[in-house]
Amino acid sequence: MHDFPLEHGIFLAPYHDISENPTIALRRDLELIEHIDRLGFAEAWIGEHHSTGWELIASPELMIAAAAENTRRVRLGTGVISLPFHNPLMVANRIIQLDHMTMGRVMFGAGPGLLPTDALMLGIDIKAQREMMVEALEVILPLLRGEEVTHQSSWFTLNRARVHLLPYTHPHPEIAVASAITPSGGMLAGRLGLGMLCVAATETAGFDALGTNWQVANEVAAEHGRTMDARRLRLVAPMHLAETREKARADVAQGLARWCEYFDRVAPKGMGGLVNRGDPADLLTASGRAVIGTPDEAIVMIEKLQAKQGQFGVMLLSAHNWAEWESTQRSYELYARFVMPHFSRVNRIREDSFSRLRADFESLDAERQKGVDRAFAQWRERKDSKPP
Repeated sequence: MHDFPLEHGIFLAPYHDISENPTIALRRDLELIEHIDRLGFAEAWIGEHHSTGWELIASPELMIAAAAENTRRVRLGTGVISLPFHNPLMVANRIIQLDHMTMGRVMFGAGPGLLPTDALMLGIDIKAQREMMVEALEVILPLLRGEEVTHQSSWFTLNRARVHLLPYTHPHPEIAVASAITPSGGMLAGRLGLGMLCVAATETAGFDALGTNWQVANEVAAEHGRTMDARRLRLVAPMHLAETREKARADVAQGLARWCEYFDRVAPKGMGGLVNRGDPADLLTASGRAVIGTPDEAIVMIEKLQAKQGQFGVMLLSAHNWAEWESTQRSYELYARFVMPHFSRVNRIREDSFSRLRADFESLDAERQKGVDRAFAQWRERKDSKPP
């Protein structure tokens, strides 16, 4: 029995085929966030990328500002800001402004930057990106607390820098760092007391490293007198759901193959040799990397992750756009209707009431029949008492 309920959200890189209209694709991203807000999802994390043509969002902050105006409760996170690409003071100022504009719904996700082509265009040494991210984050944290910072770096300078607006959220919005395969994300989260975004939770290498990286985070946190909070651990997995497995696979027949071709080029470990080895739906589901099937199969995957990892706070569905828009909407609806209540156990009292239905009705049947007989008797007495 978990100490806290599992929450649910999306991780919106996003992925849009280069054959599609980019304007419509960006509008659909905003529509998706509105859709999951209505369905009761808790979070949406939005990525930052600057190359490859597929992952269109260059500024998650702009998307968050737009999405916040048409949603009510969903929390909105940067998933993630590539810190080596930005001056830390500017990042802190934008997050604080969003915290006020969303009235506390923004979350700050940080990372080194995934796409090497992004770093190449900016003249950034790819090997140095993790160190640059750490240096920036160590400056951003005191800035978010309202402290004055002077820092001379090889790539930025701050001279008595401070934000001129404190966050709406006290002491500041939630902060999470990206974690994939290497232990660097876990080490940083443990040292600074941050949440973790495990963006490759079901990838072969990521799944194998999942427990190890969380263990690393806990060990490093203990060394610094901290305790990691499993509610701030988020796992990302791709799923597409339909009423039947056959319907789900038909939905993604075209889009999945294109996504696999792209993902094999940009992911740190690619598709692990799965591309061109058979039907991608068969290969992804058989390897445990994705769910393309029914809500019951989604439940099985999440319970498998729980068995591997233990408690974690949020299951994030990768917004992969494998299917047409109507089928994509339907997939999230099915997840909200059948997967979310399984883990929240919101129906447990209803299930208990239904399971007792037969026994309760049988035990009361005799009394109920007496009431029926009494009503008929009263009617007969009334008829008999009337004068002829």
